[in-house]
Amino acid sequence: MAAAPVWSVDPRTGKQREQVAVEATAQEVDAVVRAAHAARGSLADRAVRSAFLRTAAEQLEAAKDGLVETADAETALGPVRLTGELARTCYQLRAFADIVDEGAFLDVIINHPDDTATPPVPDLRRYKVPLGVVAVYSASNFPFAFSVAGGDTASALAAGCPVVVKAHPDHPALSELVAKVLRRAAAEHGIPEAVVGLVHGFEAGVELIRHPRVTAAGFTGSIRGGRALFDAAAARPVPIPFHGELGSLNPVLVTEAAAAERAEAIGSGLAGSMTLGVGQFCVKPGLVLVPSGAGGDQVVKSLAAAVSDTEAGVLLDHRMRDNFVAGVQERARLADVDSPVTPGAGGEHTVSAGVLTVPAEKLTEEGAYDLLLEECFGPVTVVARYSSEEEAATVLSRLPGNLTATVQVSAEEAAGEGRGPELLAELTPLAGRVVVNAWPTGVAVAPAQHHGGPYPATTSTSTSVGGTAIERWLRPVAYQNAPTALLPAELRDENPLGLPRRFNGVLER
Repeated sequence: MAAAPVWSVDPRTGKQREQVAVEATAQEVDAVVRAAHAARGSLADRAVRSAFLRTAAEQLEAAKDGLVETADAETALGPVRLTGELARTCYQLRAFADIVDEGAFLDVIINHPDDTATPPVPDLRRYKVPLGVVAVYSASNFPFAFSVAGGDTASALAAGCPVVVKAHPDHPALSELVAKVLRRAAAEHGIPEAVVGLVHGFEAGVELIRHPRVTAAGFTGSIRGGRALFDAAAARPVPIPFHGELGSLNPVLVTEAAAAERAEAIGSGLAGSMTLGVGQFCVKPGLVLVPSGAGGDQVVKSLAAAVSDTEAGVLLDHRMRDNFVAGVQERARLADVDSPVTPGAGGEHTVSAGVLTVPAEKLTEEGAYDLLLEECFGPVTVVARYSSEEEAATVLSRLPGNLTATVQVSAEEAAGEGRGPELLAELTPLAGRVVVNAWPTGVAVAPAQHHGGPYPATTSTSTSVGGTAIERWLRPVAYQNAPTALLPAELRDENPLGLPRRFNGVLER
């Protein structure tokens, strides 16, 4: 039976553009993974791999025009958005190169023997080593930053791990182009091109997670798909870490004082956040708790006015468009759900942004309205009008884990008056990032960033954005009473590599 062809598709028309590749067979997946495994030693030298990451960034920038053109043809995200996303991707590669050069991620700790301790301490030396081949599952909504050269790939390569990427079917041509850029960059530094593998096809993704040479996986996508891979990773004869980002509602709480103080700004800001990228951001605010009364009315009025002015947009593919249209229709049919701005089909290939409102009371107990507590991918948000702080707290207590939770407070509350200090404590258990008087869309690449959260937002406690994302692909190992001649250079007393470390309890920089 012939392998199925992989086509590039234009989401603006639904028409095939070109055949890009064919879906990988089990034998081809095996060959790609084994080649990546055989090449892992080429990433052992930190100076070589940091130089590789910087060269990859340079070559992606050099190929910008062609990459952005192809990305726009396959995603309809627009040249401005895509140019910015490519710049973010290159910045991320360079940021991980800096982390590799610094060396603190190795977490070197050395303890000399201490016979006076209880119990006695032998000579112990600990650091972190790369896991091995990492499977990366590309996201649909970020064709650069969460795809072939995205954060999972950059952090894995920085850790010293080869990657095999399962391309997303929404941008296969772009995936091929980016993989070629990364391989050229590798070759410039004497690194085998096999350190960046690429496969296409659903079955290839399943074979990848099961492969005995794959040691960990990173995934960004749906709860259904991510949970299936997560379960497969756990069911292997040797289970592996699966760092999956599966879905998030990203709740927002607007206090009564904040609504009274700046309702118009809150409404317009919310509109910009929930329609950004046609609502296809993983941190789009999907549920907003707004007080009943005049202030809340004004927030909804401002939100509706801004959303009404938003043009219809193209989603990443027609399957997503169909799911969005069906999802908003199902939600709108619930009793007491109103549509100040009706979301749905905007045309044959587009969708229109919208707002649904519901009394928060409907969300306080299990039932049909739980549908409103599930993510709906696309430009829609649900506004729940609460009549008391207790009612709002009850709704929040019923939410699953999220990537973000946002609170809009007044100036007095921000200064610590009233319930201001309590609000962050209430939201912290819900999410990995708590936002105050801002909006969650826009995930900065920074050392302190955390892009993760309680399940189902993610399947682990790690982050997929920021410097600490590298920790996912490392494991600690300690050597006891090892002679100096046998120790890796990172663990020798004289510190020939000049690494930050903790030496006999003292932090050395």
